[in-house]
Amino acid sequence: MEQRLANAWRMTVNEKKFIESALVSGLRVDGRNLYDYRKLSINFGKEDGSAEVHLGQTRVMGIATSQLVQPYRDRPNEGTLSIFTEFSPMADPSFEPGRPGEFAVELGRVIDRGLRESRAVDTESLCVLAGKLVWAIRIDLHILDNGGNLVDAANVAALAALSTFRRPECSLGGENGQEVIVHPPEAREPLPLIIHHLPIAVTFAFFSNESTLVVDPTHQEEAVMAGRMTATLNTNGDICAIQKAGGEGVPQSVIMHCLRIAATKAADITVKIRDTVEAYNTERALRKIKRHSAPVALDVSGTVPNVRKNQVKSEDQREVSGSVGTQVEKLKPMNERKNSDQSKDIEGKVVTKSLEQGGTNSKDGNPRSFIGGPSS
Repeated sequence: MEQRLANAWRMTVNEKKFIESALVSGLRVDGRNLYDYRKLSINFGKEDGSAEVHLGQTRVMGIATSQLVQPYRDRPNEGTLSIFTEFSPMADPSFEPGRPGEFAVELGRVIDRGLRESRAVDTESLCVLAGKLVWAIRIDLHILDNGGNLVDAANVAALAALSTFRRPECSLGGENGQEVIVHPPEAREPLPLIIHHLPIAVTFAFFSNESTLVVDPTHQEEAVMAGRMTATLNTNGDICAIQKAGGEGVPQSVIMHCLRIAATKAADITVKIRDTVEAYNTERALRKIKRHSAPVALDVSGTVPNVRKNQVKSEDQREVSGSVGTQVEKLKPMNERKNSDQSKDIEGKVVTKSLEQGGTNSKDGNPRSFIGGPSS
């Protein structure tokens, strides 16, 4: 690790002494305390199972995918979980493309040991057809920027990708019931993975002085440190894995002190991951809801004022027509007025007479209700 960092740049003696003297005084170059983490942020992509983690200047992207494969002979009812790392030269000039280096292999093993050996993911639920087909979950970790402490950032990226990943739903069909049918997401909703707990990796850096240790070392601190240890724990305080990557020896009391600190940090990071995943699931559910238009409500709300306007218009028209009619009557000569009055009296007598005849029955004389109106 130190040799790889030395290839990137050469730190002067004064810079090393400054970092070491500051740590002895309880200070760090970036202003943090010895046991403080950098700012952690988790961003999810549009597709399920992709997450990007920012830990200070360190950036790691995790992508989870699945594929139907044949299970191992010794475990025919369990799926598989594998982790692959990719170190891009854009993240660090010392990273070489092609074959993974020693640190890349170590990073994948540390995360794989914390996830698989702790049984964090229920692999038995990945079985489709015992002894024939199971789901193989693959996690690809892409290092985008190396700002120090790649193990912790890659571990959070893998957990975030697994928490949001959903595999297609399968069913058995065919004549003998042994044909596997994979349903597309449009037909059936994909299923999330069953995750029992979240193993969180916390990395400590040791320096020449045994009493000096820091949490979440930066790129400069990794170049000065004398040793490193990664402890993987969950919120219950269970130790999932411990990785001591060479360097100077560490006494037992210091290791126990590191485990107590790691338990507190693991609880905080777990809350951060779960809150972010819950917000993502809520947003995803809102995107799945189909928005239906409501034309009836729009028509009703739009016609009521029109009806009222029409009623107002009709009343105004009646008043105008009535006033015009009275003026016309006044302008008529006396003879026409008398003839019109006589015709109105005759029509009124005829209508009352017809009502009296229709109001009683001709046979029994009982009154009957009048149905209908006058003919046009």
